[in-house]
Amino acid sequence: MKLLVVGGGGREHAITRALSCNSDVSIFSVMASKNPGIARLAEGVLLEKETNIQRILPFATTCGVDAAIIGPEAPLEAGIVDYLESAGIPCVGPTRAAARIETDKAFCRRLMERYRIEGCPEYRVCHDPEEARRFIESYGGDLAIKPIGLTGGKGVRIMGEHLDRQGAIDYVRHLGGNAVLEERLIGEEFTLQAFVDGEHLVPMPLVQDHKRAYEGDLGPNTGGMGSYSLPDHMLPFVTQPDYEKALRIMQDTVVAMRAEGTPYRGILYGQFMNTADGPKVIEFNARFGDPEAMNVLSILESDFTEIVHRIIDGDLSPSDVSFANEATVCKYVVPEGYPEAPKVGEPIVLGDYGDALLYYANVEERGGRLYTRTSRALAFVGVGETLEEAESIAERAASSVSGRVFHRRDIGTRESLEKRCRRMREIA
Repeated sequence: MKLLVVGGGGREHAITRALSCNSDVSIFSVMASKNPGIARLAEGVLLEKETNIQRILPFATTCGVDAAIIGPEAPLEAGIVDYLESAGIPCVGPTRAAARIETDKAFCRRLMERYRIEGCPEYRVCHDPEEARRFIESYGGDLAIKPIGLTGGKGVRIMGEHLDRQGAIDYVRHLGGNAVLEERLIGEEFTLQAFVDGEHLVPMPLVQDHKRAYEGDLGPNTGGMGSYSLPDHMLPFVTQPDYEKALRIMQDTVVAMRAEGTPYRGILYGQFMNTADGPKVIEFNARFGDPEAMNVLSILESDFTEIVHRIIDGDLSPSDVSFANEATVCKYVVPEGYPEAPKVGEPIVLGDYGDALLYYANVEERGGRLYTRTSRALAFVGVGETLEEAESIAERAASSVSGRVFHRRDIGTRESLEKRCRRMREIA
């Protein structure tokens, strides 16, 4: 089977590695810049912006690919699935209309409200700065200010955390008034990802990401500094009823998308805040998370290629998907100054990273040496029978890298997890 992977980050390296475990698969890649890890596994590579569908389509047809897996959100918004499928190439990824669940936050909230899907926070969609100003001034509590479109995971501003009330008004004005204003949710975040074939949904292990750049959850938001999962595929601050509610929200969303005439096929990512009232939806993403993909795909026991088949054929079932009962910890190594002013073109030297899995991300290889680019460089995933074992493997690996880089040492530590559990108990 010939498969096309679109995207060149750590997430796509994890996808490519998981597919490569099947010896009968030939992998082809489209990426904006060369990812060394993906390039070593691919039989053919097109270096092209992932939204340039006019170049991607002839490459895919020339390579004779049987299906495509879309990694990032930008090509989904550009309609890459619509174009490829019109040429007879089925995709693991939603159509442009279905991808609005991520690319249009106003569409997402209105869909949840229209179909009475649980977990929708109070919200207001604005398209006018003055309308937004009046709402912000009259609202009794803090708000999350969300640009309606894509922002690479870095566009949300929270009152009481990033902004005061006047700052929120100024930020919405900066956005041209186009924003979704939502009640600020207090609790602990968790991610539930699922394979979806248009009708059936099969969940993956729960993961918790860390967005803040610095240890102790301080500093600016990033695309994600790392994440962890536990051997039982749950999180201790998510009860069984909480989990069941989150899963029901995901399932109801898939039903709603079918009712809208835009069946959802691909990976559905639910970002939840576990509040005193149970899980509420922060957002949906229309693809694997980055870094969360690296956690779940590193312990996927099933043949990923068979899952791709099942998604495309519309006959996916839970028996097709299994994960090892092991803990995972992912730690990203990033350039100094990331995310606001990353040091670009600085050499990185890999040390002995032991038993960790290495995923290349936004890094350049020249003359056998690695150099930083504008975003996260390398990710290491430790896999172990316990969280402590997985964290130790990932920490040793991340610490082995030398150069003008840093990583968060506290991701996946028992102390960090217990802090989150205490916080959830206080909220509950």
